[in-house]
Amino acid sequence: MEEIVSNSVSVSAEMSAAVWKVEIAVGERVAVGDVLVLLESMKMEIPVEAPSAGVVVEVRVVPDQSVQEGDILVVIDVSA
Repeated sequence: MEEIVSNSVSVSAEMSAAVWKVEIAVGERVAVGDVLVLLESMKMEIPVEAPSAGVVVEVRVVPDQSVQEGDILVVIDVSA
């Protein structure tokens, strides 16, 4: 799920899960479809992909953190 606010896109968790791995860092340029975060739920790995190209301006999660559906994981500046 994504939420667009001005020139940024907030990428949210689509389900309750644990953060298994963070694949990006603040300042990194991403393309559509790049894997941002890997979530784990019921022993399944769920990739969270970039819905838009841009530069990562916030990473709000760390490995082993639990997230709920709708929690913002990453914010991407699409104007950069």
